[in-house]
Amino acid sequence: MGSGQLVAVFGAYGHTGQFVVAELAARGFAPVLSGRNAETLDELARKHRLEARVASAGDPASLDQALMGTAAVINCAGPFASTTGPVIEAALRAGIPYLDVAAELEANLDTFAHYRERARKAGAVIVPAMAFFGGLGDLLVTAAMGDWTEADEAHIAYALSHWHPTAGTRLSGAVSRERRGDHRLRYSGGQWEHRTDAAPTLEWAFPEPMGPRQVIGEFTMADVVTVPQHLSIPDVITYMSAEAARDVATPHTPAPTAADESGRSDQTFLVDVVVRSGGAERRATASGQDIYAVTAPLVAEALERVLTGRTKTVGVAAAGEIFDASDFLHALAPHVALDLHPQKPNA
Repeated sequence: MGSGQLVAVFGAYGHTGQFVVAELAARGFAPVLSGRNAETLDELARKHRLEARVASAGDPASLDQALMGTAAVINCAGPFASTTGPVIEAALRAGIPYLDVAAELEANLDTFAHYRERARKAGAVIVPAMAFFGGLGDLLVTAAMGDWTEADEAHIAYALSHWHPTAGTRLSGAVSRERRGDHRLRYSGGQWEHRTDAAPTLEWAFPEPMGPRQVIGEFTMADVVTVPQHLSIPDVITYMSAEAARDVATPHTPAPTAADESGRSDQTFLVDVVVRSGGAERRATASGQDIYAVTAPLVAEALERVLTGRTKTVGVAAAGEIFDASDFLHALAPHVALDLHPQKPNA
């Protein structure tokens, strides 16, 4: 466990950031709360009796001060297009690992493109998208692959009971749309495609007892960035349950509200992964409650493994690339219910 190690959490007062702070404290770390809003930061620090350090992505000196003496930094502050670069640079200057919970495709692509070689040469560890979108799907695909060294295609289907987006989700989505323009992204044939047609609507056969559900196909999420970085799979496609896709696209959908003492909402999720090679198929599923809350044990488990040397590489690395995927997934109990061999519903 953390043994009192200082860990900076940038964006600590955000919705996901607060879950991360609580999870780190429960694991014995000493979170150092950081962000640009001094008033909100101080209020959270007083509530939890933790140290606060005001910092802004636009002020490198303040970031250096925020990371001083810490063992690592977790970036929870969106939009990540504005924060990943500055916080990664500060982590490199401090010589500490960097992890983030970014779901923005463009921000994650930038991290791999701009820092992979530099971080590898420095022996630094940078783990982007270590969250529900990105990290979890990547781990499931890697675990489903097993001893396969390559596959033809990977499919990651998300069934959410509903999706009440946070203000951060909405802001990050707006930034991504601004950068992308009228295009949507699809990864096919080992390449990124910019498409202007509408994403398809189809039916996905989720494992029982859920069964077939309508989904939006090519609902491209962070997993589509991370998986091809380390697995030889030319076609990677993600899907989102139609109801949840409508929720997050609707401007007036409310923000998530707490349904238990931990602050989790009543949202439930099922992630169903199918990997195909030739005529063979392998599957893996994970289910649980609240996509924002479950990000906290995901990134905290990753942090513990990085700090204790339970890693397989250095540089910028996806979750399944740097960690033992099956072992990591099993360590998430009781937060995530796992099935590596689910049965497909009858056609």
